[in-house]
Amino acid sequence: MPTKKNTARKPSARKRARQAIKARARNFSNRAKARTAIKNARNAIVKKDAEEIKISLTKVNSTLDKIAKKNVIHRNKAARIKSRLSALAKQAQA
Repeated sequence: MPTKKNTARKPSARKRARQAIKARARNFSNRAKARTAIKNARNAIVKKDAEEIKISLTKVNSTLDKIAKKNVIHRNKAARIKSRLSALAKQAQA
C-alpha cells in the first residue's frame, strides 16, 4: 500500500499519523477476511450443502461480529449482512 508522506509537524501528530497507517492496514486485512467469509458462505448457499452452509454462516457471523466490535464496519451493517445471508440459507434449505 502506498503511504502518504508524513507532513505532520508536532510529535503527537506524527505519532497519530504512524498509528493511522497501522490501523488502516489492520482494517484492510480484517475487511478482506470478512469478504472472503461472505463469499464462501454465498458459494455454500449456491451448492445447497446444509452442513457447509451451517459452518460458513457460523464463520461469517463470528468474523462480522469481530470487525464490528473493532469499528471496522458499523454494527448495523454487520447485522444486515448476517440477516440477509441467513435468509438466503433458509431459502436454499427449504
